[in-house]
Amino acid sequence: MKCPFCGSQDTSVIDSRPADDNTSIRRRRSCPECGKRFTTYEKVETIPLIVIKKDNNREPYDRTKIEKGVLIACRKRPVSAAQISKVVDEIETEIFSLEEKEIPSTRIGEIVMEHLENVDPVAYVRFASVYREFKDVNTFMDELKRVLDK
Repeated sequence: MKCPFCGSQDTSVIDSRPADDNTSIRRRRSCPECGKRFTTYEKVETIPLIVIKKDNNREPYDRTKIEKGVLIACRKRPVSAAQISKVVDEIETEIFSLEEKEIPSTRIGEIVMEHLENVDPVAYVRFASVYREFKDVNTFMDELKRVLDK
């Protein structure tokens, strides 16, 4: 691993342990050239995932789009940053556990809604209203009734 401070190619691992999310390894490293220490994270490389959009265009999977949607849905709600990060990790884990090379964006939206419904009902309805493109108040009310009946 190349030292980010001096560029030396000869760094050594001091300590390794699972990261907080338990899906990666946190390594403390030391550079014998400059004496500085730094942290790296090692994560399993996943197969490239292609998202099939509603208009049949294809684009590479982008985690930040899920994060952005969840953040907007949870805005001004009692959902902590840690909860948001955890739910995005869970969503991503579920998506990649499908072991598909291509996945429709509609399936990703359904997975996001399933997880948001467990986190915060208001955030769920907000996300659903945009994702399902509610056309009128009646559609919105139908979804609210479904949530309240649970």
